[in-house]
Amino acid sequence: MEHTETTFSMPRIGDKAPSFTAVTTQGEINFPSQFEGRWVILFSHPADFTPVCTTEFITFASQEEKFKQANCDLVGLSIDGLYSHIAWLRTIHEKIEYRGMKNVEVKFPLIEDITMEIAKKYGMIQPGEATTKAVRAVFFIDPKGIIRAIIYYPLSLGRNFDELYRVVVALQAADAFGVATPADWRPGDDVIVSPAGSCGAAQGRMEDKTLDCKDWFFCTKKLPKEMVLEKILKK
Repeated sequence: MEHTETTFSMPRIGDKAPSFTAVTTQGEINFPSQFEGRWVILFSHPADFTPVCTTEFITFASQEEKFKQANCDLVGLSIDGLYSHIAWLRTIHEKIEYRGMKNVEVKFPLIEDITMEIAKKYGMIQPGEATTKAVRAVFFIDPKGIIRAIIYYPLSLGRNFDELYRVVVALQAADAFGVATPADWRPGDDVIVSPAGSCGAAQGRMEDKTLDCKDWFFCTKKLPKEMVLEKILKK
């Protein structure tokens, strides 16, 4: 008999984040309704007591306040039980040091997902990687519960936390100022103005002294770092 692997669908950018109620290390949560009005990063990891995941949790926990100041909460998930989660987080706090970070207490929720129900809803189970583990997925969910960005990593690759923070800030800047952000954008860099929708608008745009237009479709403008951070960090 031919063996066929089971695959699971995943939500897409622009979709409503699948809802669920779950037990976590910080009590029961209702997701995403409980986080309405704030951004959320929902991220999965393969298993407790694994070294790459340990470095990630230490890093996320050390930067949690920075994310909170940017109106963003953190929620983790793995296909392990609550008691395993608690034991692992205690071990991190009491024994593990990474890049000068030690005695780190993980205060954000870590979801128990033994049944894999939530991981399947979010397409975190990929048989090509492992049949019983969640890959390193990251979902950026906006204050209205809409998925705005998704990043997937293989099991062997730890995440870049500077990039995760950059994505949260860039998405909020794009919303707040009606612009797009170019490659490697950081607060203070020029932003991209949407292309003109007509010939007349294109001509007018080329003559606009507040814009730097290389051609009718490629125009940038200044967006001071202070404006970006004031808009985002005051929320």
